[in-house]
Amino acid sequence: MASTPANEQELYERSQLLAGCSLQQLANQLNESVPASLHQAKGWLGTLLEKKLGATAGSLPQPDFPELGIELKTLPINSNGFPRESTYVCVVQLGPANLGKWHDSLVRKKLSRVLWIPYEADSNIPIGARRIGNPVLWEPDIEQEQQLREDWQELTDMIVLGNIEQISSSMGKYLQIRPKAANARMTTTDHNQPDTGSVTLPRGFYLRSRFTGQIINNV
Repeated sequence: MASTPANEQELYERSQLLAGCSLQQLANQLNESVPASLHQAKGWLGTLLEKKLGATAGSLPQPDFPELGIELKTLPINSNGFPRESTYVCVVQLGPANLGKWHDSLVRKKLSRVLWIPYEADSNIPIGARRIGNPVLWEPDIEQEQQLREDWQELTDMIVLGNIEQISSSMGKYLQIRPKAANARMTTTDHNQPDTGSVTLPRGFYLRSRFTGQIINNV
């Protein structure tokens, strides 16, 4: 694993050196094997990049580079240079204490500063031959943060009111909530329901692909 970058500039320069590198080349540098399917190995590339760039947060609820306040996000892009799917941000924390203020939310902590690393995800390209693109170091501008806050508030208000089952993936302009569970047997406790023993599927916050597309294409 690489050493922790001393500052933002060092992290960005490290990520720039990966631009044009194939996934096979990256895997070779870290003595890892390339999986036969990225659908069956979700998180594989992100884990490799964390090792290569010196991320230290692991699975803790904080940015991947806590000393710098920077989150690392990979972004699969199609042949036209646009994201193929929405981007997972973090788990929806259902405890009432975690749903109080946008400023203190895990979503805001994760999205305050993000290092986006796009990579080719065209199914016609063998996984090992897919290349890493140019990194984008981003933080939301005033309009973007305002809309993210409004989306977050709308969604968390529904959770606090006990209406989590009424949340649909169509809600939210930039930010949405979707179930995040490998199967229907996975459940979590919803403390916002009148019955404190109520269970529901785990859910995650996701950024819509049209929003991440604007970020990496500067539009």
